[in-house]
Amino acid sequence: MMVEPPVTKLLNVIDNRFRLVIVTSKRARQIAAGSTPLTSVKEESPVTLAANEIAEGKVNVC
Repeated sequence: MMVEPPVTKLLNVIDNRFRLVIVTSKRARQIAAGSTPLTSVKEESPVTLAANEIAEGKVNVC
């Protein structure tokens, strides 16, 4: 099974694995609760949508 986007690409956006997990899970929860996805990727999984948003630079990381 291929994971898209790859973790190495996500770590170019968020430099810390732990922060990456927190940001991805928080955004995935928002999507699951009904928030509109910020990416055009057609996917049902909130986690995959969140990861794609991060890879595309559409999620602000504080």
